[in-house]
Amino acid sequence: RVLASLNHPCIGTIYGLEESNGRSFLVMELVAGETLADRIARGSVPREEALTIAREIAEALEAAHEKGVVHRDLKPSNIKITPDGQVKVLDFGLAKALGTEAPEANPIDSPTLTAVGTSAGVILGTAAYMSPEQARGFEVDRRTDIFAFGAVLYEMLTGPPAFQGDSVSDILASVLKLEPDLGRLPVGTPPAIHRLLQRCLRKDRKQRLQTAGDARIEIEDARVEGEAPAPAPTR
Repeated sequence: RVLASLNHPCIGTIYGLEESNGRSFLVMELVAGETLADRIARGSVPREEALTIAREIAEALEAAHEKGVVHRDLKPSNIKITPDGQVKVLDFGLAKALGTEAPEANPIDSPTLTAVGTSAGVILGTAAYMSPEQARGFEVDRRTDIFAFGAVLYEMLTGPPAFQGDSVSDILASVLKLEPDLGRLPVGTPPAIHRLLQRCLRKDRKQRLQTAGDARIEIEDARVEGEAPAPAPTR
């Protein structure tokens, strides 16, 4: 019922909880279009398009967090772009409510644990987009989604994921110990976006950007900064 209350144009809608022949199921919005993972697979996303998508993702997170819902598994394959360009974040909160499927062949996109994974001490999520506290099995809050948001934005702008490895363990070690290479950002990326990524991807959640609304504002400021003419040289 809480998830169904998330009425926002950037969130895939849950229409109801039904039961048939003793089996419960959710009735969800059918969202046409490709996933963000499909879009990134064709190459890095141009800056203006990436910032537009990121702004709408931040709006979706902001709306959900205001309702007390944390996504816990934000990643490109859970984000769709409709044929008319509307961003839809899918599976909000379902990682906690329902758990995830078994690990997939590709460790970059490998969910780690399960329907009982909501208690402290159990890892839940997708390795390449986990926050450090999530990777350690600690309880998570909205700042976990902020970390994943930073990882998604980085991947849109550069192409490869922010945290990589040959196995789930290697990816988790990268999340816990390594910093993403901001030198891979396209030339001309506004300093505000560098700062935003640094603030979203800090290992210590107390030092991380605290709200999705702040991320949205920084993206808006970065777009204005990118459009502003360069200052005249001084003598």
